[in-house]
Amino acid sequence: MELRPGYKLSEVGVIPEDWTTRALGDVGESLIGLTYKPEDTADHGTLVLRASNIKEGALRFDDNVYVKKTNIPERIMVRPGDVLICVRNGSRDLIGKTALLDERTVGMTFGAFMAVFRSPAGRYVNYLFQSDILRRQIHEHLGATINQITNKSLNSFLIPLPPTEAEQRAIAAALGDVDAVLAGLDRMIAKKRDLKQAAVRQLLAGRTRLPDFNGEWEVKRLGELGIFLKGKGVKKDDARTGNLPCIRYGELYTHHNDYIRSFHSWISPAVAGTATRVKQGDLLFAGSGETKDEIGKCAAYADGFDAYAGGDIVILRLSSAHPLFMGYYCNTPPVNAQKASKGQGDAVVHISAAALSSVLVRLPSYPEQAAIAAVLSDMDAELSTLEARREKTRALKQGMMQELLAGRTRLVPTGIVFA
Repeated sequence: MELRPGYKLSEVGVIPEDWTTRALGDVGESLIGLTYKPEDTADHGTLVLRASNIKEGALRFDDNVYVKKTNIPERIMVRPGDVLICVRNGSRDLIGKTALLDERTVGMTFGAFMAVFRSPAGRYVNYLFQSDILRRQIHEHLGATINQITNKSLNSFLIPLPPTEAEQRAIAAALGDVDAVLAGLDRMIAKKRDLKQAAVRQLLAGRTRLPDFNGEWEVKRLGELGIFLKGKGVKKDDARTGNLPCIRYGELYTHHNDYIRSFHSWISPAVAGTATRVKQGDLLFAGSGETKDEIGKCAAYADGFDAYAGGDIVILRLSSAHPLFMGYYCNTPPVNAQKASKGQGDAVVHISAAALSSVLVRLPSYPEQAAIAAVLSDMDAELSTLEARREKTRALKQGMMQELLAGRTRLVPTGIVFA
């Protein structure tokens, strides 16, 4: 490998010549958390930080466990600047997930499946845990079957270290600025989602009316609004055989909310010949599911070109209702409750076209349906824009980590030097 001037090959990859490679145990200490019994837990007391308190590198406090112990050793009471690390979990993907602890965690401890790394370089090390530099070492130490990092392994992990604390702080601060942007976007997305859910509840129940609409809503059965068809002819192995768009029933649960925005399966003309063609304005219902509560999830097909529906999809070809309005409306709690009551089966739940045709809906005039659908779709568009910005920012952060944590881009008091 030919190295650029000023760089050297180290155990963790190519780094600047003035950087060193150190074991985590040489730059701080790793502590294993508190072991407690179920009878030690309580509704209040000392909060025990666990894997569920880490989400995408940030702290969350919506799934808390407390213990009533009063003799917890001081050294495993967490401190701001500690790095909380998941070291054991049933899910391998969670091993090595970290969060930097702040002032909110004063007075808390952490559980036995967690560790804390305590060092003046904690903020810098936290970003290393999010990078390939430590992710690779974690994967190597997990082995084929063991979902655990030992304290010995943790202390042995090698990290690249800039020559001064000032440079370490500068790297952490630059990445922290991006995290602040991500946190701001998360707050905006959460607020927009809450606003949309409130609008769905109010507008689709007729509790809030849009300007210039005041007529009575009419109760009908779904079967009065069009004709029902059945999807068919697309197996799992067919979903990547061509370039014709297809919707499979499982994707109604995993990818499509209220209306079809994009495609995730593409079939060949030969497969399409045996599948059911869907048209603009069709409603698609999942005909199979794991529980009665989710059976019959619905999405409207609003695009103007042909696509195809696989088996276990029930299609309602509308003739007298607004498709986008119905896509939203058919996923509301009153409609979901009716679908759940009509689901058949235990291990796998099914709902038929006949059962769906008897579902009662309460509808405003077509113009009011269109106006409500426009309001909700505009809110969805705002959410999609924010979510796209968040994904771009996440990608920017990943690129910055690759540059900064390997020293390919150096931060100095006068600005950024590109090596």
